[in-house]
Amino acid sequence: MADAEYVSIWMRPERPARGPRPAYSRAQITEAAVRIADAEGLEAATMRRIAAEIGAGAMSLYRYVPSRDDLVELMADRLQGEIDLTELPSGDWRADLTRYAGQVRAMWLRHPWITTVHRSLPGFGPNQLLLIERVMGVLDPYVPIDENLALMTILNGYVEGAVREEVSWAEEVRRSGLSESQWTARSFPRVQQLMESGRYPFFTRIAMEARRPHLSRDEQFRHGLDRVLDCVAAALPATAGPRRRTEGGGKKTGTGRATSRPGA
Repeated sequence: MADAEYVSIWMRPERPARGPRPAYSRAQITEAAVRIADAEGLEAATMRRIAAEIGAGAMSLYRYVPSRDDLVELMADRLQGEIDLTELPSGDWRADLTRYAGQVRAMWLRHPWITTVHRSLPGFGPNQLLLIERVMGVLDPYVPIDENLALMTILNGYVEGAVREEVSWAEEVRRSGLSESQWTARSFPRVQQLMESGRYPFFTRIAMEARRPHLSRDEQFRHGLDRVLDCVAAALPATAGPRRRTEGGGKKTGTGRATSRPGA
């Protein structure tokens, strides 16, 4: 479809102004597509397969969802609707962003096929828009909108990168048939050889001293998230509340660098 002909799926009416009531809905089609993708991967969620799932003719579904890109857009927005935004923002920015990041991670792990979706431009579906409004509201009292965007980009980049790596690792474990501990044991001779060479001091320190690689996946995610939130805290005024957390999870309050809105 040429750019001049493009119309967002969200701008297309779901049912015609006149005529009989449609036999199916976009929500039905989207739910079927997500079920198939969860079970067999995104590529399996074809119009033919979805039609068989809901008992429709394959070509008839194009009246509801004109293209593959539109279908993926509907599926992605459906997944964003799983993120619980209740009581966001609560006034505790750090608790809010911790909960948000954890929920995004959990959603991606429930639907690992979403890691294969590469969308550089937002679609502005209803669930995505609600997410923007609620999550951007968390830092809005403390920073200008551009700073808010930059900080949320950092946070979302960490979450996406961490979960993509986690999903990729799980797929490698599945493909190889080895558990993580078996993979580590198989790699040990090479690790030992590298350490004994004396040529890689930082690699050796990582292998001998680093604690993070031995944490559980949940602990690794939270460890990295806390560091990202420490960076967010450094950009907020001192009045914004909790600045950082100790390793044990308790809160510390510090001063940090204060910022202000332009013209304030």
